[in-house]
Amino acid sequence: MGKTITEKIFDKHIVDNPSDNIQVISLDGVFCHEITTPPAILDLMERGKDRVFDASKIKVVIDHVTPAKDSKTAMQGKILREWVRRHQISDFFDIGQNGVCHALFPEKGFVRPGFTIIMGDSHTCTYGAFGAFAAGVGTTDLEVGILKGVCAFRMPETIKINITGQLPAGVFAKDVILSIIGRLGVNGATNKVIEFDGPLIKAMSMEARMTLCNMAIEAGATCGICNPDMTTIDYLWKFIKDEFINKKAALKAFSALNSDPNAVFATIIEHDITSLTPQVTFGFKPDQIKAVSQMADTPIDQVYIGSCTNGRIEDLRVAADVLKGRRIHKNVRAIVSPATTEIFKEALDEGLIKIFLSAGFCVTNPTCGACLGMSNGVLAEGEVCAATTNRNFNGRMGKGGMVHLMSPATAAASALTGRITNSELFHTFVKIKE
Repeated sequence: MGKTITEKIFDKHIVDNPSDNIQVISLDGVFCHEITTPPAILDLMERGKDRVFDASKIKVVIDHVTPAKDSKTAMQGKILREWVRRHQISDFFDIGQNGVCHALFPEKGFVRPGFTIIMGDSHTCTYGAFGAFAAGVGTTDLEVGILKGVCAFRMPETIKINITGQLPAGVFAKDVILSIIGRLGVNGATNKVIEFDGPLIKAMSMEARMTLCNMAIEAGATCGICNPDMTTIDYLWKFIKDEFINKKAALKAFSALNSDPNAVFATIIEHDITSLTPQVTFGFKPDQIKAVSQMADTPIDQVYIGSCTNGRIEDLRVAADVLKGRRIHKNVRAIVSPATTEIFKEALDEGLIKIFLSAGFCVTNPTCGACLGMSNGVLAEGEVCAATTNRNFNGRMGKGGMVHLMSPATAAASALTGRITNSELFHTFVKIKE
């Protein structure tokens, strides 16, 4: 019987099998940020276990509230900085060199096919885009990972989603994953892995695959994952080139991880996006999805472009293309936050930052702050935000605020009109009056 990529990764990492359905696996990476890691650090200190299993496998960033907005968030950063220094953790990214964790760590080459990674952050599933098993965990599991380099999981079943068709005009990876979540429901993949496959995945960039895997958790999945291919190799080549004779050799090695043709899946879903139109959420759950055309003319107060879902250079280019030569609506405030300092520099070099500023956007440093309603774009009660983030929970971006999730193109178009708007209108170079 064949095996899925997840089963193969577990087989290579299992260190204990305490019961039939529990496997303890070794970890290739324990990733940390300043919101969830300080409680784990303090608890380990209190227990007299202030140690790390392998400093080279721990990657740390301050990204959620950066710079600190108050004394409490400053203390969280201080705890993390002191811990990094005590244990000589070299891969630490502080203000000025930082970025949103799930964009930064792949950018630094810390995620590889076949890796096992945990983090105290639910969107850790993003790293599955590289053919890694990556999961968000709670404080106790994070502590064990830091201390022992292992984590216990139930062996997850896999839902395979074959995505077919070509992306229609104005439709992007964000629209695809929203349509999948709408189909599965928020609990449709609970305790399972979603394996994204099919012709569309093979044609997608790594940035687009990361967008898909990032939001697998919104359907309840433990991890989203893609089989590594030459696109994966091309992205990682500068980090792995000394390990292989050439890219072909790297592809052969990593392809051994790919799910076997006769692997057994819990479910196989065929998802044709040929007729898909731009998508947007309504209500307070990520599976409450409508076509943008059905939500057209819904008034908005704020637009936010950024986050670990859609703050990469590819996303900024798409949004800038819609905004170029235009100004945002007079009743809208708009914020763009490049996901990492490197992405910010790249956007600056390409002239994208100038386009955003000329359009009337506020350009901020890399941060997660607005996405979870902590800083840099918090909503007031009754306000509505068109956002490229990943969660539209009640109060997510501010108590009493409403968040509509959408692609960067749709968010940019909506900024121009002051209401939810299909980006296709602007790809035809139609000017809309305020």
